[in-house]
Amino acid sequence: MSTTASSPQTCSRGGACTTGSNRGSTAATARRRRCACCTAPWSHDRRPRVRQRRGDVTDLRHHGDAELAPGLVDLAVNVRAGTPPPWLREVLREALEDSARYPVLSPARTAVAATHGRDPAEVLLAAGAAEVFVLLARALRPRHAVVVHPSFTEPEAALRAAGHPVTRLLLRGADGYRLDPAAVPEDADLVVLGNPTNPTSVLHPAADLGALTRPGRVLVVDEAFADTVPGEPESLAGRTDLPGLVVVRSLTKTWGLAGLRVGYALGPADLVAALAAGQPPWPVSTPALAALAACTTPAARAEAHEAAVALAGHRAALLAALPPEVAVLGTPRSSFVLLHVPDGARVRQELRDAGWAVRRGDSFPGLGADHLRVAVRDPQTSRAFAAALAGILSGLPRSGSAEETATGVPEEIC
Repeated sequence: MSTTASSPQTCSRGGACTTGSNRGSTAATARRRRCACCTAPWSHDRRPRVRQRRGDVTDLRHHGDAELAPGLVDLAVNVRAGTPPPWLREVLREALEDSARYPVLSPARTAVAATHGRDPAEVLLAAGAAEVFVLLARALRPRHAVVVHPSFTEPEAALRAAGHPVTRLLLRGADGYRLDPAAVPEDADLVVLGNPTNPTSVLHPAADLGALTRPGRVLVVDEAFADTVPGEPESLAGRTDLPGLVVVRSLTKTWGLAGLRVGYALGPADLVAALAAGQPPWPVSTPALAALAACTTPAARAEAHEAAVALAGHRAALLAALPPEVAVLGTPRSSFVLLHVPDGARVRQELRDAGWAVRRGDSFPGLGADHLRVAVRDPQTSRAFAAALAGILSGLPRSGSAEETATGVPEEIC
């Protein structure tokens, strides 16, 4: 990846040209690529069309916690219910006794490295996955950054805040929100996606993600929900043979530590060192370090596996209880499901009035107001939610389509 950002050219339609000779292309490749703003097809039919849309930019900083309020049943935040478990609470209490001393990162880094079969130099400890995305945006100088959507919006928000233009690769509901590796532009030197993906809950094959790696490209895979899938079959966390691969993990979801802010990244040692150089001294608190060490033990990982197995059953109970007017999009594999409902904005408000908080979908690029993300809870809670949803839908006219046109976004590949 280049260490300096190139200056975009301006095309005949007034947009910023993200391809062509300003990338060091040869004259022949420049002629083939054309401008991303002019909606011209790439050479051959293997390339997707890139088009410019004008309209309101989706709210990248909106997250599920904004949906919560006292008295509402939380189906908006994907943190496992009943966490942290008692033993982890005790670990945190004991860590407070050591909080008068400055944090020591090396034991937790060594524990994380051992869990994934990595060298400790390949492990970056951070105050949650969100910090990793900010560090990446500040350390890298991508010439063509591509974020695969719909997905967690903080990576794009961090890139834009750092001044990097972003191309959105929008996956389609008609395709089950599955990734086609060939749709990623070959000149992309930074590619970001989630696996499993939030909010679609789709799990992409590891082979498809591995196919995206190449020299000169950084591939960032957000695996914040990887441990919600039994056995983590598509995780790349242990792969050291893929060039430029960065895997981002979090303790937030399975262990209920959203307020502690604790996560980590796995990647090439030189890139990890560059990211660490952007952190302040003692970037992770003593309680967070204690949680990292405790949650990577064999016993803790076995507990996480059992929770993932139970989650699969709870998810099946939710899907079975949903009313027929609701479409489940994609093939959900994580702790949440993406739904399409008619008159979604009204339904979400009526659910809220009835005591249920769900996650709005229209802040995710590629989704609209009729998309709702719903967290998986125990079967009794899910059946009660489904009954409330059915009652609300029974009073609505049938309308809408699961394959909804996305609202205006800055630049996208469809």
